[in-house]
Amino acid sequence: MLLYMSTSPSQQLSTPLHSVSVAGAVVREDGRILAIRRADNGTWEPPGGVLELSETVEDGVRREVYEETGIKVSVERLTGVYKNVTRGIVALVFRCHPEGGSEQLSDESTAVAWLTPEEITDRMGEVYAVRLLDAVRSDTVPLVRTHDGRTLIDMPRAN
Repeated sequence: MLLYMSTSPSQQLSTPLHSVSVAGAVVREDGRILAIRRADNGTWEPPGGVLELSETVEDGVRREVYEETGIKVSVERLTGVYKNVTRGIVALVFRCHPEGGSEQLSDESTAVAWLTPEEITDRMGEVYAVRLLDAVRSDTVPLVRTHDGRTLIDMPRAN
């Protein structure tokens, strides 16, 4: 178990309360976006997973996309930060460009497909669809969104 120093005056050790995951929003020249159908629950999602302690964020994105899809990517930019308040997961989503490889299944995926934005909306739950749709926006400012695992939550912004 990893322990971290708290910021309390007593400087007590505490367990971490969040994990960090990364995902790739891989966009082809024709505008189609890479997605997987997960082996464990059958849902369509962006390729991604938990960031390993010893790797950079960009290396984690490249590794996860390749492991789950067989596609090699270059990482372009951060497009969004998504917090699951129920499970304590912070997901970093990066727009990526395909660089090679070919679609293949893995232990984690039962299907790999290049979907249109409309197909993403039809096949994915809201909290995963928004990650890919945010990534294809022309705006370059990363979005920060919060959800409960199923539905986006509008959180008031601090002034």
